[in-house]
Amino acid sequence: MNGYLAIQEAHQILKGTVVISQSFGQSDARKSTTVRLYSSTQVDPNTGRGKLSREATLDGGKIGKHGNVNTVTYQVSIPVENSFGTPGAIVVKNGGRHEFFLRFASIDILEDRTIHFECNSWVYPITKTNSDRLFFANTSYLPTQTPTALQKLREEELVNLRGNGRGERKQWERIYDYDHYNDLGVPDSRQRVRPVLGGTKTYPYPCRGRTGRPLSRADGETETRSKFIDLDFYVPPDERFSPVKLSEFITHSIQAVLHFAFPEVKSLLGHDIGNFESFKELTKDLYARPHEPSIVEGVVMEKLKSLLPKDIYKEVIRLTKENPLKFPVPQVIATDENAWRSDEEFTREMLAGLNPAVIKCLEQFPPIGREEKYSSINASHIQGKLEGLTIPQALKQKRILILDHHDYLVPYLRRINAQGMCIYASRTLLFLKNDGTLRPLVIELSLPGEGMEQEVSRVFIPANQGTEGALWMLAKAHVAVNDSGYHQLISHWLHTHAAVEPFIIATRRQLSTIHPIYKLLNPHFKDTMHINALARGVLLNAGGVLERTMFPGKYAMELSSTIYENWRFTEQALPEDLVKRGLAIRDSNQPSGVTLLLEDYPYAADGLDVWTTIKTWVINFCSHFYHSDEDIASDVELQSWWKEIREIGHGDKRDDVECWLPLNSLANLIQSLTTLIWIASALHAAVNFGQYGYAGFPPNRPTRCRKFIPQEGTPEFAEFIGNPDKYYLEMVPDRFTTTLGVALIEVLSEHIADEVYIGQRTSSRWTDDGEVLRLFDEFAESLRQVEQRVEERNKNVKLKNRLGPAKVPYTLLFPDTSNVGNEKGITGKGIPNSVSI
Repeated sequence: MNGYLAIQEAHQILKGTVVISQSFGQSDARKSTTVRLYSSTQVDPNTGRGKLSREATLDGGKIGKHGNVNTVTYQVSIPVENSFGTPGAIVVKNGGRHEFFLRFASIDILEDRTIHFECNSWVYPITKTNSDRLFFANTSYLPTQTPTALQKLREEELVNLRGNGRGERKQWERIYDYDHYNDLGVPDSRQRVRPVLGGTKTYPYPCRGRTGRPLSRADGETETRSKFIDLDFYVPPDERFSPVKLSEFITHSIQAVLHFAFPEVKSLLGHDIGNFESFKELTKDLYARPHEPSIVEGVVMEKLKSLLPKDIYKEVIRLTKENPLKFPVPQVIATDENAWRSDEEFTREMLAGLNPAVIKCLEQFPPIGREEKYSSINASHIQGKLEGLTIPQALKQKRILILDHHDYLVPYLRRINAQGMCIYASRTLLFLKNDGTLRPLVIELSLPGEGMEQEVSRVFIPANQGTEGALWMLAKAHVAVNDSGYHQLISHWLHTHAAVEPFIIATRRQLSTIHPIYKLLNPHFKDTMHINALARGVLLNAGGVLERTMFPGKYAMELSSTIYENWRFTEQALPEDLVKRGLAIRDSNQPSGVTLLLEDYPYAADGLDVWTTIKTWVINFCSHFYHSDEDIASDVELQSWWKEIREIGHGDKRDDVECWLPLNSLANLIQSLTTLIWIASALHAAVNFGQYGYAGFPPNRPTRCRKFIPQEGTPEFAEFIGNPDKYYLEMVPDRFTTTLGVALIEVLSEHIADEVYIGQRTSSRWTDDGEVLRLFDEFAESLRQVEQRVEERNKNVKLKNRLGPAKVPYTLLFPDTSNVGNEKGITGKGIPNSVSI
C-alpha cells in the first residue's frame, strides 16, 4: 500500500480541454479517443524523445460554438510524472470507426499558464492509419533552437509527411508528393487525348500534388479517371475544405445549377435554343426574377429529382423556396444597362476590371512582335488623336499603351479555329489622356495567312455611330474574347492556383509546423490544393467546363504551358511587374520602391498599398526570428524548402537564373515571402472576385466567337447591317455556353461564411509569442488604413477610372479585414488569405 501511495505521489494530473468540430451521424469521440503528452524539456534516455505521459481518455462533451463552427468540448486529465517538465507535443489516438476534425487542445500547467495546441486537422481511425497523430504546441523554433526533447519528433514528422513516392494514396494518408499534370486527358478516347504538362521542355508546368492513381494502359503516362466528371481524388486531409465550407460550396453549386437549368429548359420549351435574339431577351431570361412557379420549374425539378440523391434534392427544394431561380444582376449593368458599350468602360476595365495586370506601355511604334515582324498599324491610324503630341513624344512620355494578345496566340490560331472557333490575335493601342483616362486608338485583328509565317490583319479605328460604330463594337468583342481567355487561363489559373501549389507541397514536406516560416505561410495555403483538385476534375479536364466555354477549347491547358515558359517568380512581385510593364519607375523614396507613371490605375494604386503592408509585416516577422544573413543560410529546413521549390515543384524553371532569388540573405527571404503571400492573397482576389460583377453579363466579357467580322460586300455583311445587335449575339457564345459560363463564375465569385481575410487568423492562439501577436495586430490595423485610402480614392471625382461609366467602384483590393463572416456572397471586395476558390 505504501508503494502505491509513493507512485501516486510521484505523479501529477494535468487538466485540459480538447475541442472537436461537431459532425452529425458519427460516433462520440469520447468513447474511443485517447491523448498523451510529450515533454519539451525532459528527454527519455531510452528513446531520445521527450518523456511520454500515460494515456488519458476524454470526458464530458459539451456542445457549443467556436466562431461560426459547431463544436464539442471535452475535458481531459492526463497523469504525468512530477519531473515531466513542460508539454511540447500532444499525441491523439482515434480508436473509433470515423474520422473527426480536431480544432485544438489546451493543457493547463500552472494557474496562469496554458499550453495551446492549434491542430485544425482530421484525425483518422488508427485502424486505417496504424499510427497516432502528433501535434506540437504553438511555440516557434528555428531548427537549431529546437529543444532536444522535440528534435527527433520534429524530424520524424517531416519524414512521415514526405512518403516514399509509391502507391496510390488513400483518403486517410497525410502524404505530400509531386506529380505532373497527367490527369487531364483520357487517352482511351481520341477526342480527349491531352498532353502531359510538366517535366519536359515541350510542355513545362508547375507540379501538382501526387495521387498515385493507376496509369492508363493506352499511353502508360496519363492517370486514369473513374468518371468524366471526377470528384473522387486524393487530397491530403488537412488541405480539404472544412465541413462548413464544403456544405456551403455544394449549396452554391446547386444554386448555380438551378440558375443554369431554368433558362436552358425555357429555351427548349419555347424558341430558338441556339442564341439570344436580343440583349433585352438575354437580360430578361438570365436575370429577371420569375413572379410565380411555372412549367419551366416543374420540368427542371422533375429532371433534378431523377439525377440527385434524396438529401441533396431536399436541399434544392429548400433553396428554390428561399432564393430566386435567376442569376443576380451583375454590377456592370446594375446602374446603366448600356454603359458597357462605351469606349471609356472598355478601356477602364483594363486598369480596374478582371484582368488589370496585362496592359503595358508601348516601347516601339509600330508594334513589333515575334520574329521581328511589324504590326500593320501605321501612323495614319493614330495621328491627330494624341492631344497635340507627335507619336515619338507620346512614346517618350509613356502615354501610348498596348493590350497585346498577339504573339502567344498566333501559333495556335489554326488549331483553335479548326475546332469551329472564329478567333483573331489582337493588339489594342490606347492613349493616356490628360485627365488620366484611356482612349482607344486602334485595334488590329490578325489571322494566319497562306504561308506558315504570313498573317492577314484588319485594322479598326474607334467610331460610335453607323456601320463603322457597329464594326468597332465587333472588334472590341474580339479583343474581350482574347482577354477573357488569358484572364481565366493565365492570370487566374496559372499565375495563382497552379503557381502556388508547389509552394504548399514543399512547405508541408520541408518546414516543420513549429518553424516560424511555416506559421507565417500556413493561412495563405488554406483550401488551395482541394480547389485545384476540383478544378482538374471538372473544369480543366478534357471536355470539361473550361474547354466548353473558353475559346482555346482543347488547347487551353497546352496554351497555358506555353505562357509558363516565360513565367518568373521574381516578376510576380507587384513592383517588379509594374516596372517590367513600363507603368512604374524605381523610386527608393517610396515605401513600395516604385512610383506609378499612371496615377489613376486602381489595381496598381491599391495593390501597392497592400503590397507595402504585407512586406512590412513580413519584414517585422522575419526580423524577429532571423538576426543575420548567416541565420538564413544555416537554416537547414528553410534551405531544403527553397531548393525543393526551385528544383522539383517548379522544376521546369530550375535553369532560369532570373526566375528565383538566391536564399542567402534576410532581404531575399523577405522579398520572396512577400511575393508568395501577395500571389496567394491579393493577386488572386484581384483576378477572381470581380468575375461576376463584370463577366456575369456575357456580352461585356464574351469567352469565344463563332463568327469573324464580316467583309463588306458579302452576304454576312448584309446580314450584319440589317441587325448589328443580333449579329453580335450570333457571334459570341450561344445561350447554352453563355449560361454555363455565368453559372461557373457565379460560384467562383462568392465569398463563403468561413472566409479568412488577410489580417485575420482562425485563432488568436496560433502562436504563443506575444511580440509576434502585437506585430500581427499592427498588420491588421495597417490593412484597415488601406481600406480607408481605397474608400477615399473611390470618392475622389478626379480619379475617373475608380468608377467609370458603369458606376462600379474599384473594391477588389479592399482588404475587408474587419469582416468576420458577417458579409458573404458576391460582394466584389475582400482579400482572402489564400487561393481558396
